[in-house]
Amino acid sequence: MTAEHVLQPVARSTTRTDLVADSIRAAILSGRIKQGETLVERRLADQLGVSKTPVREALIGLASTGLVVISPNRGVTVRVVGPDDVRKAYEVRLLTEPWAIGRTARAADPAVVADARKALDEARELLAGADMTAMSLANRRFHRELYSGCGNELVVTQLDNLQDLAALGTVTVLWKHWPTWREEYEEHEAILAAVEAGDGPLAERLTRKHIKRSVLHLSRAR
Repeated sequence: MTAEHVLQPVARSTTRTDLVADSIRAAILSGRIKQGETLVERRLADQLGVSKTPVREALIGLASTGLVVISPNRGVTVRVVGPDDVRKAYEVRLLTEPWAIGRTARAADPAVVADARKALDEARELLAGADMTAMSLANRRFHRELYSGCGNELVVTQLDNLQDLAALGTVTVLWKHWPTWREEYEEHEAILAAVEAGDGPLAERLTRKHIKRSVLHLSRAR
């Protein structure tokens, strides 16, 4: 086969299914759609102003990340998470995210630091309030800005999927028993400082310690 006959990768575009999935995901993570709630395709399609097809495709994608559960009897429901579910997500994060953030620190991309700083500033403004969901989502964006600069799209995709489940359980499980959001903010500041300084080993150590504490809390809750 000659070179001109080899298919070249095409740029990924945002599809209607992607937009529908983003909207449903945001509603679940923010608590507007509750855990255990049944998701009806027609109702969602009417609310979003789309046909049932992108809704069906979006729900299949969200099932792959663990946010929703598809069963023959109950249809599609929002996943109800407990300590074990969240612990497992954090354990896998512990294996991959410190490495990813260490790689990001070594890359020394100022744009990554700026975007992470923006998310962290938003989290700081929420410390004095009572909107734990908004703070959890800000923290989620902070982590993603840092690990997404690692240069390995397979790791990024895996962590994205884990972050959905982790964010769903942070407020309802982790922070319900261990209100550690202030300590987490201070740890985020230290991690970001290490990334900004280009200190990969330090960023990796601090991230590992940061995630490991949550794993230990969740292990005690079993």
